[in-house]
Amino acid sequence: MGYRVIQWATGAMGKTCLRGVIDHPDLELVGLKVYNPKKVGADAGDIARRDPTGVKAVMDIEDILKLDADVVIHAPRITPPAGSHDGDIQRLLASGKNVISINGHTWPQHWGGGHFKAFEDACKEGGTSLLGAGLNPGWAMEKMAAAATGLCTQLDHVKVSETVLCNSIPSPEYIFDVLGFGSTPGAVDPNDPDWPPAQMLNVMFTEVVAQMVHRLGRPLDRVQTAHEMFAAETDVPTAAGTIPAGTVSHTGWRWLGVSEGKTLVTLAIDWMMDDTHLQNPDESLWKVEISGVPDIRIRLDMTKPDHIQARTHAEQFGVAGSVLNSIPLVCAAPPGVVEAPGITLHHKHFK
Repeated sequence: MGYRVIQWATGAMGKTCLRGVIDHPDLELVGLKVYNPKKVGADAGDIARRDPTGVKAVMDIEDILKLDADVVIHAPRITPPAGSHDGDIQRLLASGKNVISINGHTWPQHWGGGHFKAFEDACKEGGTSLLGAGLNPGWAMEKMAAAATGLCTQLDHVKVSETVLCNSIPSPEYIFDVLGFGSTPGAVDPNDPDWPPAQMLNVMFTEVVAQMVHRLGRPLDRVQTAHEMFAAETDVPTAAGTIPAGTVSHTGWRWLGVSEGKTLVTLAIDWMMDDTHLQNPDESLWKVEISGVPDIRIRLDMTKPDHIQARTHAEQFGVAGSVLNSIPLVCAAPPGVVEAPGITLHHKHFK
């Protein structure tokens, strides 16, 4: 059984997903949405460095909505404010296309009210489903850490830590404007919910923490933040430009899920331009620390095989794998927002 797929956006993550769709024997690419006018009209195969596909890139969402497809892989770059892509996703769902998002939407149930209802209504109208997939959000807490809790006879605290060096990201707009690197410490408060980078990330990752508390069967008092900024000690050259000494070169994002007056779940994300402020310069990409009976410690890294010569990072392959292997799930799900299962396996063929 094959699936007809639309790829939405062709940034670093989107382009890796696009290659995965083109290469998969049971997936047919039927549409490609781009944001760069220079890519309009280009063959998807040329953009993905593959053989021609006959599918031409378009910018207008109306051209995408009229296509017949089973699923849209929605992979635009995150941009503040939070929810800036929600309208597009809801239009896709209402048009009869299932959607897999790599930028959150893992637990919009947390927000309730009109926010969640808008997605549910769109799914009902189109007979479709929405699934959040990827690595973080989508896998590290939702699958890796969640599975490990099943080994405990007593559970006190779950912490997932992500540590990523961002100095190879080439986009100045993304690094300085979206993520807040190069800001002046003290000039902004990272815990101000109205600061655009915090507002955007808070919505995405609050859902992750809230969902974990829910899956553990505990009441959620609140999700609170404890974000920190660290300044560069010297000028830090990066692919996006130089981070001047004294400006932010490392942000420690922290979301705490409080249940019954105690912190039950912690999500810690360290995005940085150098490792000056890390206690352990050899920190793993992800670390799971569970306090309970027994205590559990998991460290996980992702590396690219030696025979892969492309500049694609291991994490980008991981996002694509998470998304592609989720396509049968979202296409078979009943209409509505899908809560991801505890495990998603790799399948060479979709049967």
